[in-house]
Order: sequence, then structure tokens, then C-alpha cells
Amino acid sequence: GQRTLEGLKMAVEEINQKGGVLGKKIELVIFDNKSDKTEALNIATRLATKENVLALLSPVTSGATKSASIAATRYRVPLVSATATDDSVTIDERTGKTKAYVFRICFNDSFQGSVMANFALKTLKVKTAAILYNAASDYSKGLYKNFKETFTKGGGKVVAEEAFQQGEQDFNGILTKIRDKKPDVIFTPVYYDDAGLIIKQARELGMWMPILGSDGFDDPKVVEKAGKKYATNVFFSTHYSSQDTDKKVQDFVKRYKQKYKIEPNALSALGYDLGYFMADAIKRAGTTTDREKLRKALENTKNFVGLTGIISIDSKHNAKKSAVIIEIKNGVHRFKQKLNP
Repeated sequence: GQRTLEGLKMAVEEINQKGGVLGKKIELVIFDNKSDKTEALNIATRLATKENVLALLSPVTSGATKSASIAATRYRVPLVSATATDDSVTIDERTGKTKAYVFRICFNDSFQGSVMANFALKTLKVKTAAILYNAASDYSKGLYKNFKETFTKGGGKVVAEEAFQQGEQDFNGILTKIRDKKPDVIFTPVYYDDAGLIIKQARELGMWMPILGSDGFDDPKVVEKAGKKYATNVFFSTHYSSQDTDKKVQDFVKRYKQKYKIEPNALSALGYDLGYFMADAIKRAGTTTDREKLRKALENTKNFVGLTGIISIDSKHNAKKSAVIIEIKNGVHRFKQKLNP
């Protein structure tokens, strides 16, 4: 959550320096939900009622965002996530209807899962894949499902499907099982801590096939944990690349590095986009107090130009935008290609 918050704070500071929105300064009310579902709901309830906020800028993970969305719906306060990619974040799973008050500015898992499946089939031209996912993570399970669907539909074969439990550190047993199935690639939709360990342990077992991931890989800790020697032939989908030559992106990278002394990742860029996205919607709503008018303005967002792409909100409150594929080669991130929806 730290990177996203840094990006968001930076955007809000810039907006406030230019006079704020509708003549008022934006104030961020910040709480740490500890990536815990219960805590996320408690905090969202407090923000919606006691703190009386205009909008909820939601947790980073999908599970915590889904919990927070209960409060958003109950108290009719718009919630926008920069990073929650699970398909069901914006959809009521009981009715199948779009949650009226819940939005996101990142692409969702079905898009991301199918992007990586198509990348495996068309760019890497592989025939078989193994999938290793976190059984406790909505994010991981959603991506696993969507990758498998697209990969098999496209003529690929999934030869192994293995789950691990939250907090697992030793993947050797599972990886040995996968190795015996001889897959052309491994798809592991996990966050950076797990990703680094999985890459390292797979390489130590002599498994040098491409390892594919998702936006959870987009953090320097992947290379730190895996080691530069092993962090190679790794590909993942994400929301932006700091190597993008777009002037807007390069200006952001420069300012972010000056401010935080670290390279901004996709979560930083999404946090930054979230600040400007909200300011744009508040301006179009013409109010700093009316949550209902803000909700309608969010729903009507078309062609908002952000660092992470041009964002339009669809009927399911998802962002229609492009994805980026990054390659890690000998510990170095390289921009590989951009894929449109």
C-alpha cells in the first residue's frame, strides 16, 4: 500500500498547489487497513460515517476492497480503487449486478489473465503451462481461473495446477511436482514476496523455463528475493512502465524519484492517477459534498488521460485501458510490449 499512497499524496499535493478543486483543498484522511478484510470494513465504515468523507479511495488488495465496498454500498459513498483487480470487486456476486458505488481505475483480472495467456501462446509460442497460485488470495485465484480459460481456449494445455497457503516459504515440494510435468511455462499470479521466492527456488531446481506473473510482480523486491542471476526469463503484465518514453510518464518518474528516492512502480503510478481521476470527477460533479452527484460523474468518465493509459469507465465500473508487458532479464526490468483491450 505504501507505493500507492506515495503516488496519491504526490498528486493531491500538486492539485492543492494549483488551488485545489472547485476552490477547495483536498484533504486525505489516512488509515492503515493492514490488508485485513475485517479492518478494511471497519475503517471504511468509520470514514463513511464518523469522518463523513466525500469518497473512499480504497485498499490496495482485492479482498480488502471487497470488504470496504460493503460500507460504500451501505452508506452510499463512492469507493474507487486504484489497484484491486479481482473481477468481482465491482460486481455483487449474489445478483450479478454492478455495485452502484464501487469503481476501479486499473484493469481487472480477466483482462490481465487473458493478456498473459495470449502472450504465452502468441509471443512465446508455448503449448503447455503449469499454474502455481495462492489459495488464500482472491487476486491469485481470479487470475489463475482467467489464465487457464484463455490458455486452453487458445489451444494450450495446463499440465499442472498447484495451490499454496498464505505465508508459505518453501515451494520446493510443489515445484518438484511441476518440474515432473515438464511445462513450457509457469504462470504464478502472486505478489512480489512470493514471486521472488518461487523464482529463486524454481531456478535452484534447474527450472529455467519462462515464469509469467501479473502486476503483483511489479516491485524491486522480486529481484531482491530471487537474486539477479535467477531473475531472468520472467515476464509479467502491469499497468505502466517507467521506461515508457511518454513525456508525462518521464516527468512523473523524475519528480517521484526526487521526492521519495525510489523508482516509481505501477502501484505508484496508479495511486497518482487516482488523485487526478478523483479531482476530475469532483470538478465535473460540481460539488465537494454531494456523494450522489460524484457517483454519477465517476460513472460518466470517458477518455481520462492518466499515466497508466486513457481511462473510460464501462457499465461494470471497470476501466477500459491498455496493459504493459515487462520482461525481467538478469535482474533488470525491460519494457516488452503494450497490449490493448
